[in-house]
Amino acid sequence: MASYFQNIRETLGTIFEGLAITASHFVRKPFTLQYPDRIDIPIQDTLPFRYRGLLDVDLEICTGCLACERACPIDCIVIDARKDTQTREMILERFDIDLAKCMFCGLCSEPCPTGSIHHTPEFEGADYSLESLVRRFVKAPVAAYKPTKGPETDPTIGPVLKRGLRYLDEFASPGAS
Repeated sequence: MASYFQNIRETLGTIFEGLAITASHFVRKPFTLQYPDRIDIPIQDTLPFRYRGLLDVDLEICTGCLACERACPIDCIVIDARKDTQTREMILERFDIDLAKCMFCGLCSEPCPTGSIHHTPEFEGADYSLESLVRRFVKAPVAAYKPTKGPETDPTIGPVLKRGLRYLDEFASPGAS
């Protein structure tokens, strides 16, 4: 019989504890964060450095190698490129990204040799129709970027790379222990 009354006492205690917490919220001043046009700093400035927002393509440095299209696991990137027989350069005819399909994984930006496809800090991509979420970057056929061949253009990278290669040669030689 004593455990019965003990259970009733514990039940009433927890009910009143929950009601006290609820009642304390009635007397607090409400706290509302205005979104985002009424805050002191822009939302983009508060995002982390490696934030992956909407995708963007810089066609001025896109080589048309199709690496991003092959790396995309859900095929949201569509690229049509052809090689011009006269000028021997790649011509981009289509570069579309379907943001409705994109899962913002970043797998497309990693294999890009020039960094032309990248995530922006832009995150508000909501729209009323799915067709408007397809971003078309090529309006008219454009020649793809062709990187120059030759030594490294950044003078600080060259010596570091040579030292690393020398180290690898020494490490991989049969006489190394």
